[in-house]
Amino acid sequence: MEIGLLGILVMSLIGFTIMGIDKRKARQGRWRTPEKTLWLIAVLGGAPGMWIGMKLFRHKTKHPSFKFGFPVLTLLIILAVVYMSY
Repeated sequence: MEIGLLGILVMSLIGFTIMGIDKRKARQGRWRTPEKTLWLIAVLGGAPGMWIGMKLFRHKTKHPSFKFGFPVLTLLIILAVVYMSY
């Protein structure tokens, strides 16, 4: 259980950081992180951090797949953690 929570925390931190870096790259007109990579990080447990990063950095907020997908994925991750803890 603790390993799962630690994994989610680590992936969320990575996801949050990636969102900030990608936003900075977008402002600078540089090469961006592919959306497939963003989704892979989110699915691997980074959705909570990426959702926070999306809101904080105002990044990907106009894309419906991210706008609705990250919150739904975050809820699923939370439900899985609660389920596994009982």
